[in-house]
Amino acid sequence: MMKTIFQTILLLFILSLPLAHAAPAWVSDEFEITLRSGPSTSNAIQLMVGSGMQLEVLERDADSGYSRVQTPGGTEGWVLTRYLMNERSAREQLQTLTRELTNAQSSGSSMGTQLAAIKSEYDTANRRIAALENEKTTLETELAEIRRTAANVLGINQQNRTLMDDLATAQIRADTLEQENRQLSSKTTRYWFMSGALVLLVGIILGIWLPRIRWQRRSGYDRF
Repeated sequence: MMKTIFQTILLLFILSLPLAHAAPAWVSDEFEITLRSGPSTSNAIQLMVGSGMQLEVLERDADSGYSRVQTPGGTEGWVLTRYLMNERSAREQLQTLTRELTNAQSSGSSMGTQLAAIKSEYDTANRRIAALENEKTTLETELAEIRRTAANVLGINQQNRTLMDDLATAQIRADTLEQENRQLSSKTTRYWFMSGALVLLVGIILGIWLPRIRWQRRSGYDRF
């Protein structure tokens, strides 16, 4: 009697556990197991549960060897406890590992593609840097040539200014010489004019004086 009461209390305690502590379990590697409406083979089969399906264990009946479970679709029923495992089946784990490996390989391939793309961009950047360095060298050479040309132009401009100053000085000197030449020419003309006038005056005086001398000589001869 006491044993029956104890079993009843234990059963009630176990029945109260599923409401607060539902534990996950996986169907074993059996191909399919039956989900029944009660904890015995006399109960009706509600559906067949495939291997690897995750179930929520609501309670366990140690006496009958059944556990009350709930499928992912919400169907509740009883399955044999020995067909449940606390972790995924080896086949399910293998499939999971295979998927993870495939994903890792795909990710590795993607990373390899990204690495190749990055390396290509790096090589392109290096080529661009080399081209820019060549352009920089060319521009520096052109700049140096421009500076030399500008220095030559400045030197030529300075020479031109010096020559212009010399030309202006020479022009002033030429104008001065021309003015002096005109003055000398004017003096020479006046000199020759005065000389001609003087010669003419002397000629006139001689023309007047010489006849008188001749006349006086003749008069003297006549007296003797």
